[in-house]
Amino acid sequence: MNEAQKRTLLKIAKEMVEAAVRGKPIQKPQTDDAELLGEQGCFVTLKNGEQLRGCIGQFEADKPLIEMVSQMAVSSCLYDSRFSGNPITTGELGELDIEISVLSPMVKTDEPENLRLGVDGIYITDGRRSGCFLPQVATETGWSVQEFLGYCCAHKAGLRPDGWKDADVEVYLFTADVFGAKWEDI
Repeated sequence: MNEAQKRTLLKIAKEMVEAAVRGKPIQKPQTDDAELLGEQGCFVTLKNGEQLRGCIGQFEADKPLIEMVSQMAVSSCLYDSRFSGNPITTGELGELDIEISVLSPMVKTDEPENLRLGVDGIYITDGRRSGCFLPQVATETGWSVQEFLGYCCAHKAGLRPDGWKDADVEVYLFTADVFGAKWEDI
């Protein structure tokens, strides 16, 4: 994505978060940019300093990217269950950082230990339970490959830490174009 496209998506995310937090109507975003009208999965992450305040995404796109970003921005600020008792407030808006991860398609791997830390994200599932980590989680935590896989299994998918080794567990890799900005810079 070029810088103008990234700025457009960040601006849309900011507008949607502000409207959602203030209880204003959510407007459908418009663009004539073919790439932003293409279908791609994405995550929108909201932080206040180093404190996570919301992160929701969708791997499979069922609408144009610009609409996915809009929907995930609203979901991140209103519907991340980890923050249901402590929602983002209007007074907090100016302190937020917005990060968008535009995802590549997922690819199943039989060699998850060959993932590239900081480049590949993971999605792990046993068919009933699942969990994921975006690529940047490995960089932020400093985990090894085994820790990255193990924490995803244990803390996201509800599996044993070494569950990724089980024959009935599937591991998928994906990459992400990750970009973000502070609220006031958008």
